[in-house]
Amino acid sequence: MRIATMAKALVGLLLWIVVALCLFLTLVPPFLDRIYYRGVETGHFDGQHFANPDGETAPAPALGFVFLAHRIASATRQPPWPASVPVAQGHPAARVDGQAMRVTWIGHASVLIQTQGLNILTDPVWSDVAGPFGMGPKRVAAPGVRLADLPKIDLIVVSHNHYDHLDLATLKTIWQRDRPVIVTGLGNDSVIGQAGVPARGLDWGQRLTLRPGIDVVVTRNHHWSSRWFADRNRALWSSFVVTLPGGNLFFAGDTGWGDGKWPAEAAALGPVRFAAIPVGAFRFKPGQMAADAHIGPRDAIRVWDGLGRPWALPIHWGTFRLSWEAYRTPPDMLAAMLRCGGTDSARFADHAIGRSFDVPAIGAPPRAPNDDGIAACRAAGRFDRFR
Repeated sequence: MRIATMAKALVGLLLWIVVALCLFLTLVPPFLDRIYYRGVETGHFDGQHFANPDGETAPAPALGFVFLAHRIASATRQPPWPASVPVAQGHPAARVDGQAMRVTWIGHASVLIQTQGLNILTDPVWSDVAGPFGMGPKRVAAPGVRLADLPKIDLIVVSHNHYDHLDLATLKTIWQRDRPVIVTGLGNDSVIGQAGVPARGLDWGQRLTLRPGIDVVVTRNHHWSSRWFADRNRALWSSFVVTLPGGNLFFAGDTGWGDGKWPAEAAALGPVRFAAIPVGAFRFKPGQMAADAHIGPRDAIRVWDGLGRPWALPIHWGTFRLSWEAYRTPPDMLAAMLRCGGTDSARFADHAIGRSFDVPAIGAPPRAPNDDGIAACRAAGRFDRFR
């Protein structure tokens, strides 16, 4: 009994230390704030901070501290996650030429896409911890390809500056080895430059030509940015379209649903052959089916539909524990919802980390998902089993 009481007291003390640290950080924003970008005002930049034109997402710092304290206090009540999961290390080909396209999920939002003789990498993160000073969520799944086995990278796109998406150590290692072109949203080029790595910062709608017919276009999504507690929205978040002769590549980055118009804006740049769409980290309290800063399976289906229902990979799950849902909830719920919607679930299905798969040529899209069917399944409690 005495040991249990002492353990509870220790947990309580640690919790108050975290809260006190958060309050301290709130009191010194000038020290923590960083100016990553200066430029003219636009519809989503007021001269100091970026914003979602369809409504704000970024939580106030105080709410972020409350959320952190709640996560710590409720850790033992969350659905269980494995301490680690087995990963079969992949060995991608050096190149994939012509119209063929091969995809390898590295884990979380890191995806290797090989086509047209180009090796394209999204949000590369090989670090064991997603956070500053070695603090933050730890990997439960090793990267699907060892850095030593990664083919020479030609293009990297970085969606925003959260630590589970912008990993300076990984970017520096790949840059020193391969000298790839790195494209990101405005301001993130300054963050990446802190590691001595050059990157091209672009605004929504701007593009960089890699070669004739192949452009990288920075496109809108719905999110927020921060590396510290007070540099909120100093850099832009984005999705990306890579235009390709055999059909475009779309990477959604990290995103909430927002006004839901941005998938169609990306599709307007040309037919999408392959898309990487986040499905995880969508429950920030028990039973929640959506979060404004992230999309879960239901909104991921809406994004997929807005893109024209291409071949797609569900990402942003199974590597770092960021929220409340159980380990397999995102892909399993996605598959159940697609079945309820009466569409081809094989076109948007999970693939093992590290296992490469080929993306077929663009063909006729499958039947559009039936919203009424998904709603009926939800009303019948078909999704209640997913924790």
